Amino acid sequence: MTPCIEVTTTVSDRDVARRLGTRAVEARLAACAQVIGPVLSVYRWRGEVQEAEEWRCSLKTVGAAWPALAAFLRSEHSYELPEIVVAPLDGTTEYLLWVESCVSVPHSPATA
Repeated sequence: MTPCIEVTTTVSDRDVARRLGTRAVEARLAACAQVIGPVLSVYRWRGEVQEAEEWRCSLKTVGAAWPALAAFLRSEHSYELPEIVVAPLDGTTEYLLWVESCVSVPHSPATA
């Protein structure tokens, strides 16, 4: 079984999070996406503590799709420095096999 991961990002509003999740699933970069929010984010930016209401987009995928999914999120994100983080994902065998079956790992031209 292919190792699975959870990739998360935060964005400024629900519609943006929904669009990112939908497009990632449609492109088969992720098996599913959950949009969670709003959440209150407190962070340091340019030397000052700031707060913002954000929406979290959580994507389930396989590790081999991580580079393509990260590139997709960076290209579609409106933030100067977007939060794009990855964590290992474990669960039932059936669920992880489902994630694997839904994701198509893009091949780079050099290896195709």
